[in-house]
Amino acid sequence: MNFSILSPADGSVVATRAYAAPAEIAVATELARKGQRAWAAASLTDRRDACERFVQAMLARREEIGAELTRQMGRPVRYTPFEIDRMAERARTMIALAGEALADHRPEAKDGFRRFIRHDPVGVVLVIAPWNYPFLTAVNAIVPALLAGNAVLLKHSSQTALVAERFAEGFAAAGLPDGAFQALHLTHADSERLIGSRDVDFVCFTGSVEGGHQMVKAASERFIGLGLELGGKDPAYVRADADLAHAVENLVDGSYFNSGQSCCGIERIYVHAALYDDFVDGFIQLTNNYVLDDPLKPESTLGPMVRRSAADFVRAQNDEAVRQGARALIDPAKFARDRIGSAWLAPQALVDVTHEMRLMREESFGPTVGIMKVAGDEEAIRLMNDSPYGLTAAIWTRDDEAAAALGARIETGTVFMNRCDYLDPELAWTGVKDTGRGCTLSRYGFEQFTRLKSFHLRLPG
Repeated sequence: MNFSILSPADGSVVATRAYAAPAEIAVATELARKGQRAWAAASLTDRRDACERFVQAMLARREEIGAELTRQMGRPVRYTPFEIDRMAERARTMIALAGEALADHRPEAKDGFRRFIRHDPVGVVLVIAPWNYPFLTAVNAIVPALLAGNAVLLKHSSQTALVAERFAEGFAAAGLPDGAFQALHLTHADSERLIGSRDVDFVCFTGSVEGGHQMVKAASERFIGLGLELGGKDPAYVRADADLAHAVENLVDGSYFNSGQSCCGIERIYVHAALYDDFVDGFIQLTNNYVLDDPLKPESTLGPMVRRSAADFVRAQNDEAVRQGARALIDPAKFARDRIGSAWLAPQALVDVTHEMRLMREESFGPTVGIMKVAGDEEAIRLMNDSPYGLTAAIWTRDDEAAAALGARIETGTVFMNRCDYLDPELAWTGVKDTGRGCTLSRYGFEQFTRLKSFHLRLPG
């Protein structure tokens, strides 16, 4: 069975591919088992060197790969090559951390015994990656899984299926053993069957909450691990002591970059009453400077959403909020490409919003944001925590001690101060509540890809 990648910009066919047949999947999983044994037998130094060769191979093609990514999912071409750069940064951080993260742990010496705990690879890791940041989300799992000695099967979103092929080409250039890394184009049904089989030992999934529940159900008859990065409704709080211009600039970018299709993009903003009016004025002024146009034009700063249905969903949220009393402050007429019934959607900011509105509680995953006035820290914290999600939260302030104290009370995986929509590869990337479970990046991102094995050796004599 074939599928086509359709450009969100004009509906043209970017590429057509075939889903893997059952026989191909069986061959791939058998090859993964063999490849994993050979790869695990390699030294960590050799595995690190191979991952570095992969990075170099991808960076050599950054412009080509970036333009191809633009055609697949619509992000302007002025930005897409930088995803390859960021992917390289994350991969190299994990390469650097691997020695410490995977080293044997040795308890205090005990006479007559040799004792240590080793990190064994789990085996075959299935990575199911999304379309919105298709290289970045995938590399978070792929590189640490490989460094730990696992084989990896990558199933990418059908919207960005060519990304999986570029990963495969990069690792082929790096010289991995046959089967240690493979890309498979799979249907949802085949993905679920694979998870339920004995052919994979761990699953990393990035996607919707509904998709996360499907992963859990697919694995329910097996005792395997699942890493789930799911939805988000990430908040920002602008305190009375914030640098206003900096907050406006960062939060406009954090709300609209990639047309708002970011796991940790800002979807709701709470502003202290002392700064509220000036913040809103500056936010609207800067937003109106965006250029919504053909993503292959270098001057475009916004492209289409990934598909019409995604744009329709955001429009429906905005329209419903307005009917409930919100005010939309951006005139879509300023953005000529905005068109009802298409994937083209202008950015929007709404005020007079409340938490009774879906816009402030349900993930939008698009170029829209609600802005609320708050009296101070207590109200801001209460509203920030009034969400079923918890991926990141951002605080704008000049007081880092206050940010740390407030951050300790926010139900989230990452607390930012004076920045947002960013992953630091040396820090754990995780979430709470319906955002999922598990951890990638940092030294702790290796843990889910290994099993601990204890060695308790009584010495002769």
